[in-house]
Amino acid sequence: MNTNIKAHIALFFVALIYGLNYVIAKEVMGDGQSVPPLALVMMRAIAGLVLFSLFHLIFVRERIQRKDFGLIMLAALFGIALNQIFFLMGLQRTTPINASLIQTSTPIMVLLASALLLGEKITRRKLLGIFLGATGAVILISYGQRISFNLQYLTGDLMVLTNAIFFGLFLVIGRTLMKKYSPITVSRWLFTFGIFYIMPFGLPPFLKTDWAALSTGTWLGIAYILIATTFLAYLFNAYALKLVSPSIVSIYIYLQPLFASLLSLTLGMEKLSMGKILAGALIFIGVYLVSYRSDKKGAIKR
Repeated sequence: MNTNIKAHIALFFVALIYGLNYVIAKEVMGDGQSVPPLALVMMRAIAGLVLFSLFHLIFVRERIQRKDFGLIMLAALFGIALNQIFFLMGLQRTTPINASLIQTSTPIMVLLASALLLGEKITRRKLLGIFLGATGAVILISYGQRISFNLQYLTGDLMVLTNAIFFGLFLVIGRTLMKKYSPITVSRWLFTFGIFYIMPFGLPPFLKTDWAALSTGTWLGIAYILIATTFLAYLFNAYALKLVSPSIVSIYIYLQPLFASLLSLTLGMEKLSMGKILAGALIFIGVYLVSYRSDKKGAIKR
């Protein structure tokens, strides 16, 4: 199987995992009293470190060159710590709909960062793909919802935007590391450094949480977040980043609200409409345009 096809399959499952995570994580955290968001971030850091270290010990045993540790520490700061912390802090200060809409700026951040740091060309095809994908995601996210961008939510909106910038930088920096090392090796070290960044914010609420009082359903949700959202999603994302450009990895973020919407439709929480069908079509067209490019002879290349 073509390696690029494998990358797209991995990204498809990343989008599926995160799409389902919107519903599952919301149930696990509730109003933040049962499992505080930062306590959950701490759990994810611990789980990521343990699982990736175990898999690295069994399957890889690859060493990182000393000169690359600075880059890994920077990637861990952006990709493991700051983007999660800023997102949660921002979400507490703004509305979920505002946060979701601001997240659609991530592929734009990645495209700009890739052009500045990696020399990746900003083509009309990519710009059109990002525009169509973002339009579809905005329609899907805001369909029937109340959007309120005002001064009351300004601090939270800026924090979520900062989160998008950090994640974009992480994908670009991570591309350099993934091309050189195994995804498991890089992820192991990302969580090794990331847990120290997160600990000052996540450890206090983690220790105060009454874990024994949680229901079986909540624990099943936590298991999904730790195994699927943390371990598998990071692994698949890292694997794809090794094979394709950060712009292609980032455009798949537009599939996440589509999968979340499909889950809501399946559970009877939402109804199908022409607007949602149109939004889904725009997202798929956008992903296609960013993921595929023409060679000099005009043929489509993957």
